[in-house]
Amino acid sequence: MRFDTKIAIAVREDLAAWQRLNVTAFLASGIAGTFGETMGKPYEDGSGHRYLELFRQPVLVYQGGLDALSAARARAVSRDLPTAIYTEEMFGTGHDAANRAVVQAVPASALRLAGLAVYGPRNAVDKVCKGLPLHR
Repeated sequence: MRFDTKIAIAVREDLAAWQRLNVTAFLASGIAGTFGETMGKPYEDGSGHRYLELFRQPVLVYQGGLDALSAARARAVSRDLPTAIYTEEMFGTGHDAANRAVVQAVPASALRLAGLAVYGPRNAVDKVCKGLPLHR
């Protein structure tokens, strides 16, 4: 099935494995929590156990350096695409309010992105992610 929209997450390639996974999880929650239409229906196994719903469409995960992620963020913002970010400073905080405070303390041009997520029309998201290789 081909979707008209795309969910893309880009993480910094120089992060530790646990950091890349953590960033990806947090960024995915931003899309899921904001855009209910991205979610499918709950699952149920053959024994009747119920499970939570998941995204209804694939999520593409890219990687890149700080400069590449910063450029992708700028392209997303210039296209008014919904964007979630995770910055380096957020690794040192312990809760949501502190996360927002460390992001607010830094101008957009100086954000040290650990990752970003973008959701929107397929072609627009493709342009934002242009040049970023898929995560390996």
